[in-house]
Amino acid sequence: METAWILYTIFRFSFALVFVGLHCVLMAGLFLEWRRDKQACRAAVSSVPNLSDSSVPNVSVIIPIHNEAERMAGLLRSLELQDYPSAEYIFVDDRSSDGSLAMIRRFAETGGNVRIITLTENPGLNHKQYALSRGIDAALGDLLLFTDADCEAPPSWIRAMALRMADQRIGAVIGPVFKLHFERSYVWGQSSAERGQSSFARRFFHTYQCFDHAIRYMYLAASTGIGAAGGGFGNNLILRRQALDSIGGYEQVPPSPTEDAALISQIRAGGKYTVRSACGDDVHVMTRGENSWAALVNQTLRWNNGGLFSPEISTRLNFGFLMVTISMGMIAIPFVPLIPSLWPLPAAVFLSMTVNTLATLRIFGAALPKAGPAWALHAVFTPLYFTFLTILGFCGAKVEWKGSEVR
Repeated sequence: METAWILYTIFRFSFALVFVGLHCVLMAGLFLEWRRDKQACRAAVSSVPNLSDSSVPNVSVIIPIHNEAERMAGLLRSLELQDYPSAEYIFVDDRSSDGSLAMIRRFAETGGNVRIITLTENPGLNHKQYALSRGIDAALGDLLLFTDADCEAPPSWIRAMALRMADQRIGAVIGPVFKLHFERSYVWGQSSAERGQSSFARRFFHTYQCFDHAIRYMYLAASTGIGAAGGGFGNNLILRRQALDSIGGYEQVPPSPTEDAALISQIRAGGKYTVRSACGDDVHVMTRGENSWAALVNQTLRWNNGGLFSPEISTRLNFGFLMVTISMGMIAIPFVPLIPSLWPLPAAVFLSMTVNTLATLRIFGAALPKAGPAWALHAVFTPLYFTFLTILGFCGAKVEWKGSEVR
């Protein structure tokens, strides 16, 4: 009995030490990546040619489209304002049945280098992955920049992402993506009067999406900082074509619920090119939030499943360890009144979450709504939500993208 108690004591305190220690390492990685990003930008700006110079990198912006007529106006406006005149825009219309194609054609008539690829069928296991593949095949640029139809980018976006690729050893740069908050932009189908009358639950829902996206990017940038990049936001990602060729091309990326994360894992695992994360607000891409908890759970479950079941083993182990340990800490909570000695498990999770929140607000706070002390509530809710998603994932819950099941 005494031996069992000793082993149990070692487990609960080693759990806490390992988990908190891991997050200390991640926070160091986040700081290193933030500092690298600032230094790389300064170096690139001092050496970059004038944007009117023919020697600037050729950038192809690839955007998959599927029934986006109600959500695409912000993207098209932001593309019109880009300060990188030599970019080409490739829209891949994936069997849209609404007014998406007409909107793209009107955008093309305004000038610039715009090409439209229209798909009449999509046999891919992951339809978005197939659409992206067709866009990459058509692209002429040395650098490939990706975003989605529901995003908005600052005028500096293309230029700033291209600058971060100045070092030829860099194969990919992952850019930050944050959710638009309804008080800063608009809620679809909700008037300004209704926004003013939003309930606490509704406000929490929209603000939490902003927080969730920022925390996820914090983890991503921190992992990149310690050389363990295993994910990325495909709606703000730039690739060097040679890096893609080094892994055998985009067709070699295995089908995944998160094709962007699978691609980043492949490039990092190839060992020839490094992967970096951008932290500056000159590349902040904003995307629309979901309108219901069901839609948000489907979206975030897809991301979680992409990490838990990644085809790249190191990503699967790293992400799985993080999610399982968070889940263990949260599952222990209802048992603490009965077994008080379990307290180190949830305490370690909430301590780490507090540190994560402070770091996220410090580095990416400019993209987040002003919630003040309410961030503490989001920080408490996040590990509970991550636990819920992890349980769903291991139970085999299915996810959808654009109405089709993703495997």
